[in-house]
Amino acid sequence: MAEAHLQAEVLETKAEIQRLRESISSMSVGAPIVHKDLSLVTLVPTWSGSDSSVTLEEFLSSIESAAKIWHWSDPDKRKIAVLKLTDSAKLFYQGYTELHAEGTTWQSLKNAFRRRYEDVHTGQYHFTKLQTARQRKGQSPQEFADTCRGLAQNI
Repeated sequence: MAEAHLQAEVLETKAEIQRLRESISSMSVGAPIVHKDLSLVTLVPTWSGSDSSVTLEEFLSSIESAAKIWHWSDPDKRKIAVLKLTDSAKLFYQGYTELHAEGTTWQSLKNAFRRRYEDVHTGQYHFTKLQTARQRKGQSPQEFADTCRGLAQNI
């Protein structure tokens, strides 16, 4: 009797092992395993929200570029952006309680920062900055041309 009970348990265990093997093989077929590499986080610049730092669009673009390469999800992008905030940008995030909610999307985070840090300068201001741009001492002509292109994009 004990032997029959033991054989029944062995058969049940073998059946469970077979079910697990089938479920594992069905998961791996057609569903490639993607490993997230977060080493590119170091290439994302910190962003303070001030005029002296990189622009908001450059900051967001660097996160999205790294995300495309390493298959980061929207929650990953949101968490990385928050980690890279400093100064007034970090204070803004900390005070904006809606951005801390569980369902907050990457797009809603971007929209909130774009509204808060939108460029309030007029087109005339940017045009004047371009017109009065001067090549700095030691700046190569190519670097000055890049500066002018950047100023022109703001117009």
